[in-house]
Amino acid sequence: MQHCPPEQLALAALREPLPDDDALHLAGCELCRAEVSSLRRAVDAVAVPELAAPGPDVPPPPSVWAGIAAATGVTAAPAGAPAARVDAEPEGARVLPFRTRRRGVLLVAAAAVAGGVLGAGVTALVTGGDQPEAVAAVALDPLTDEQASGRAEVVVRGDGSRALQVQLDAPALEGEYYELWLIEPGVVDMVPLGVLRPGSQTFELPAGLDLGAYPLVDVSVEPLDGDPTHSGVSVARGELDT
Repeated sequence: MQHCPPEQLALAALREPLPDDDALHLAGCELCRAEVSSLRRAVDAVAVPELAAPGPDVPPPPSVWAGIAAATGVTAAPAGAPAARVDAEPEGARVLPFRTRRRGVLLVAAAAVAGGVLGAGVTALVTGGDQPEAVAAVALDPLTDEQASGRAEVVVRGDGSRALQVQLDAPALEGEYYELWLIEPGVVDMVPLGVLRPGSQTFELPAGLDLGAYPLVDVSVEPLDGDPTHSGVSVARGELDT
């Protein structure tokens, strides 16, 4: 089977029209749809108004330089940033992106985003497949005195692909945004699903992800600091019965 080329997947993530052949393939290919869904997480983050608006420069956290050093062996850091140790390891939770293939596609989408291609109204949507069937659901209960709550439902389409439909009732944020996660019971490994807004949204679930191993559906509040890890501030959570 000839999959969509990387540049067409990047355009699909940006909601741009595709050639007829690629659009038809994407509608019926779970693998390509999952790739587009993973790219849309970056698109959604940029579409958050607070992220898109001009503002002061935010220095990257020290873990960024540690990651660069670990990958390249270079210990130097920009002026004003602490030198990173080659053997540095991130502390706390580990974010598992569950990329399926062609990591270079992400760079194509990121370049298009940086060039100002996407519009302000981009949101995470899932299309294609037959009428979905609900297989699991959970209430998202507020944590402590938070004012966020909602419901999440796992649905399976006729082609076997899965999605998580989320309804969130929460106040709007200023200078921060909500993010949706799947977390394992030990609250160490976690899978980010995307930027979440109050109301209804649908998120593609990564192919091969074992929901029994990641049953916690978590809503966090994330600062605009460029750090992709969980902030540690959860406002609502529920556990799927899979």
